[in-house]
Amino acid sequence: MEEHTPRALRSPGPMLEFLRGREVLVAGWGISGRSLITPLRDIGARPVVTDSGAAALTEAAELGLEIAPTPELERTDWSRFALVITSPGWRPDSPVLASAVSEGIPVWGDVEFAWWVDQARIYGPVRKWLVVTGTNGKTTTTQMTHSILRAAGIPSVACGNIGLPILDALRRNPGPQVLAVELSSFQLHWAPSVRPEAGVVLNVAEDHLDWHGGLDAYAAAKSRALLGRIGVVGLDDPVAARLARRSKARRTIGFRIGVPADGELGVVDGKLLDRAFTKAAILAEAKEISPPGPAGIADALAAAALTRAIDVAPQFVREGLIEHKVGPHRSALVRELGGVEFVDDSKATNPHAARSSILGHQHVVWLAGGQLKGAGVEDLVEEVAERLVAVVLFGADAPVIAAALARHAPEVPVVELGTRDHAGMGQAIMDEAITGTRNTAIADAIMERAVREAAAFAGPGDTVLLAPAAASLDMFTDYTHRGRSFAGAVGDLKDEDLGRRL
Repeated sequence: MEEHTPRALRSPGPMLEFLRGREVLVAGWGISGRSLITPLRDIGARPVVTDSGAAALTEAAELGLEIAPTPELERTDWSRFALVITSPGWRPDSPVLASAVSEGIPVWGDVEFAWWVDQARIYGPVRKWLVVTGTNGKTTTTQMTHSILRAAGIPSVACGNIGLPILDALRRNPGPQVLAVELSSFQLHWAPSVRPEAGVVLNVAEDHLDWHGGLDAYAAAKSRALLGRIGVVGLDDPVAARLARRSKARRTIGFRIGVPADGELGVVDGKLLDRAFTKAAILAEAKEISPPGPAGIADALAAAALTRAIDVAPQFVREGLIEHKVGPHRSALVRELGGVEFVDDSKATNPHAARSSILGHQHVVWLAGGQLKGAGVEDLVEEVAERLVAVVLFGADAPVIAAALARHAPEVPVVELGTRDHAGMGQAIMDEAITGTRNTAIADAIMERAVREAAAFAGPGDTVLLAPAAASLDMFTDYTHRGRSFAGAVGDLKDEDLGRRL
């Protein structure tokens, strides 16, 4: 894919003109930080990179960029900078950003900057933004939206938090007409100006509360998806449904896994139905949706609402949803062995996501654990208790989940694993402590043990489900590593490993 040649740069547009010839501080040398450099140069600004990591600054310097180590910024003359553009993960109270604000320097996120680059037509005509946010289901919904747009023949790209920076998407040549944009609460916090053609809040559950300072602030960040022409909310989620009453979109509609009222999308007799953009239009069969189950159907309704908002015909909605296949580590079937299904939903990194995953199966041997990040599991365990055959726990907050199981599902067998349960791990643990480098052998060994313990409780008709309800970084490099580790351990199982504890 070629990069788009910027239009004549006599003026970068009224909202960006103040950057011409000025220094802009790029705070954070990650994927989003790298994507900023060329557009900043294209509009005549001079990027300066700061990061807390020495390796990141070395890489930026090797690319010929000016760098400013964060300690040096404590002594800098902030008036040199016209703008700070922050990585989405940087908290508002981080010293660099707090100093900039105190000195009167505006702080934008990369998404905010991308919005104004698009509005200024730096890389072609203004695109239509279809924004997806929520605690869970963002990536699946974004992928579904993109699949529907492809089916309709609309030049489009999936970007944002899904992996491709929006600025890189804008620079593509030929350029997309529509952006399917996944945005996290962090990104929305730093992007107050974005007014999407249509935006959806799928759901809002406890997550990232340490970053935002509480559920209200987290929900408020999510609600910024509801500032454009069409706002869409998940009505089955109580917090998202309340956001509908505060939506500032010109029109707000909802979707539910049930019979839709006028102005809603929903499900009737196993069919996805649109009663928001027409009197009544069948969009797809629920049995055609991947992933199956309530969460997948909700995501499909959300994607349908976004695309119907820009007049995509019902037949293309159905075609796109049928063509969509679930990505790795999102309720993906890894293997069937002896009538037992092994399902990898490592992407279920909080209790709300784990709930949806478990409710998609009747009889579950649940693998869970990791970092809960302050989220509660009491309601989750109480709701899914009747579906649990057994539970195998690992990771930092395994004891928290075990305690909830003891209170709400005392009859369910629970195996709680720790790093020191494994012969031969002592030296690896010591090496990790000394070097500060994560030894993936520890995590893989624990996962192998967890899978074998889970298989021992499983019989025909059961699902061994990795839906951790927690983040992965206490043990694994990320949730994809956790999912691969699970799949590898499942691949090593033999028939005789099943049902040994039944």
